[in-house]
Amino acid sequence: MSLDSITLQCFIAVAETGSFTRAAERVARTQSAVSQQIARLEELLGKPLLLRGKALALTAEGEIFLGYARRIFALQHEAMDRFKEPELEGEVRFGLPEDFASVFLSDVLADFVRLHPRILLNVECDLTLNLLERFRQQQFDLVLVKMSRPEDLPNGLDVWTEPLEWVGDEGLVDADRPVPLILSPQPCVYRAGALEALDAAGRSWHLAFSSPSYAGTIAAVKAGMGLTVLPRNMIPPGCATATGKGLPVLTNTHISLLKHSARNPAVDSLEQFVLKQLR
Repeated sequence: MSLDSITLQCFIAVAETGSFTRAAERVARTQSAVSQQIARLEELLGKPLLLRGKALALTAEGEIFLGYARRIFALQHEAMDRFKEPELEGEVRFGLPEDFASVFLSDVLADFVRLHPRILLNVECDLTLNLLERFRQQQFDLVLVKMSRPEDLPNGLDVWTEPLEWVGDEGLVDADRPVPLILSPQPCVYRAGALEALDAAGRSWHLAFSSPSYAGTIAAVKAGMGLTVLPRNMIPPGCATATGKGLPVLTNTHISLLKHSARNPAVDSLEQFVLKQLR
């Protein structure tokens, strides 16, 4: 048995989901087939990769192998993408929020450009509502946007749903004083969610710092100027969630991808590449 892509895919799925059942759903195989792949992989390597108890967990060897598996699997896909469709060319206009570009997509977009050097990729960052308006005006071929409700974008392709969290020093929150906030300017989905939640809870607030930049927002939070609102998976090291002091629960944010219906191989390729990386 060799380290084929199916085996690697099954192992990565089990490691990321912590479940043979969910892993089987992800890779479109039966649970027993996934279990057999992992058992054969452990036999091949001569090391146990999983701790099988009430919950699945990686052994120390499994943690090490997961890093190799991800790199091998990604390299296999890169090679296939590069030689399968080297003829792709054209221009793709892609719009996305600045915070997503900073946290998630810089490496993704660089990889796409390397795989398809004849595609001219024009990327612009803006606030979600501005991106939507410019998308309707045909200024973008593809946009990644944040919404409070998925039904707001019935034609959007849902990428993921993420809980919003209060982020910052909860010691700044006092029931007798307005909550100091660090938010992006209007129009911003996170801003709207924070203010709606505070207003509904009857909590007063004041804007301590405003920046359209993710980096600027995080710098202000770390400086102790106030609290901000971020999706859970975008909270950077050094920033804590604030869950006490009667702060209201925030709604989820929904991430969607929008593309114009006219078929364009270059645009379709970027769409699939972004979805594969983000999911």
